[in-house]
Amino acid sequence: MRVLVVEDDPAMSAMLRRGLRRAGYAVDSAADGAEAVWTITETDYDVVVLDAMIPPPDGFEVCRRIRAAERWVPVLMLTARDGTTDKIRGLDAGADDYLTKPFAFDELLARVRALIRREPGQRPAVLRVGDLLLDPAERRVRRGDTAISLSAKEFALLHELMRRNGETLSRTHLIEHVWDFAYDGGSNVVDVYVRYLRDKVDRPFGRDTIRTVRGAGYRLDPEA
Repeated sequence: MRVLVVEDDPAMSAMLRRGLRRAGYAVDSAADGAEAVWTITETDYDVVVLDAMIPPPDGFEVCRRIRAAERWVPVLMLTARDGTTDKIRGLDAGADDYLTKPFAFDELLARVRALIRREPGQRPAVLRVGDLLLDPAERRVRRGDTAISLSAKEFALLHELMRRNGETLSRTHLIEHVWDFAYDGGSNVVDVYVRYLRDKVDRPFGRDTIRTVRGAGYRLDPEA
C-alpha cells in the first residue's frame, strides 16, 4: 500500500512518513503543490495525505487539478484551520476526508485505513480469498478459524496480493506498493517476504495459494 504525503513543514512531513512506514505503508513525499500534482498524475497511490496550506498551488487547487485529470486516489486533507468553510471548500475540491491539526496520529491512521477500504471496486471492508481473511481495519488475518500473526511488511504484502487475487504481480509492482525503493533487479526482498508469508499462511495449512509465476512475479491463486 503506497501513500503520498504532501506537506511543506519538514518536521511534520518527517513525522508522518516515519509513522506511516512503521504502520507498514510505502511512503513518498512532496513539499509543494506543483510537485504533488505531477507526482499524483504520474504514480498510482492508494492514499494521498495532503496539507491544505502548501506552497502554490495549495491543497484545494491540487485536489481540483487531479480530479480534473481523472485521478481518483482517495485524499485525506490536513489543515491547521478548523472553520466549517474550509472543510466544505476541501470536500468540494475533491477531498474524501478532512483532519484538523493538531491531531492524534492514531486517528490519522484510522482515517487512512478507512479511505483504503472505501476505494470503489478495489477495497472491500474485509478481503476474503477462499478461507483466508484479511481485515485492514483490525489488522488481523485468519485462515479458517485460526488467527495468523504477521509483521507490518508481511501484512502489507499479503494485502496487495489478496486485493488483486488471481493477478500476476511483478516484483517491481510489489516493491512499489509495499516498500520504499525502486526495483533494480538485484534485490531479493520480495522473494524473502513471500517465503515468510508461505511459512505462515500456506504451509501450516497444507495450502499452496501463493504461486510463483516464473519470469513474471507472484500470484495469489484462489483455487489452489
